[in-house]
Amino acid sequence: MSTSKLLTNIHEGIENVKQSGRNHLVSGNYAYYHYLCDGFDDRGWGCGYRTLQTLCSWMNYNFKDNAEVPSIPRIQEILVELEDKPKSFMNSQQWIGSFEVCLVIDKLYDIPCKIVHVNKGEELQTIVDTLVAHFERFGSPIMMGGDVDCSSKGIMGIQINHNDASLLVVDPHYVGREQSKEFLQNKGWVKWQPLKDFLSSSFYNLCLPQVKSKHKV
Repeated sequence: MSTSKLLTNIHEGIENVKQSGRNHLVSGNYAYYHYLCDGFDDRGWGCGYRTLQTLCSWMNYNFKDNAEVPSIPRIQEILVELEDKPKSFMNSQQWIGSFEVCLVIDKLYDIPCKIVHVNKGEELQTIVDTLVAHFERFGSPIMMGGDVDCSSKGIMGIQINHNDASLLVVDPHYVGREQSKEFLQNKGWVKWQPLKDFLSSSFYNLCLPQVKSKHKV
């Protein structure tokens, strides 16, 4: 699937939550995949697939030249081939989460992913150092999913300001014609989200690809 028609690096130019904060951001380019972006109607269930596609686009730009981002049917096929899902999973509207994203990235790129589990949102503060270290060492985007807050999202950075932290969220639930980075930022499809604004009652799983981009030395 070509990424040439999709917006890239939609976080660029977004204002900081606090001007005094320290930012640790994704390194290299990625394409923004979202509901219906390729004409495939995945509204209501495809957010995990779209976030995976965004991560795959980063791999292709920064790690594996000329590879294609897998379509949603191809992602389902891979998970069936790996025997993670039954054959009935094909052409279904079943969601995928961080574990499935890890499996597909490992299959397509031979890259391991670290899974970080947080029992509830109010404990996200405990993994701040892990996320900072990830962006500093690898610079790859992160996939985040949960149970109550079950929608998947991309994490493109973390900002630290004293005892507060915010995650740079890229939301794949956007439906419509892509206008511009500024449009998506103004509408909240990419935003800085303070950790305190994540649901305290939801657990969260994060998939952290362990590969350095070409921009990391």
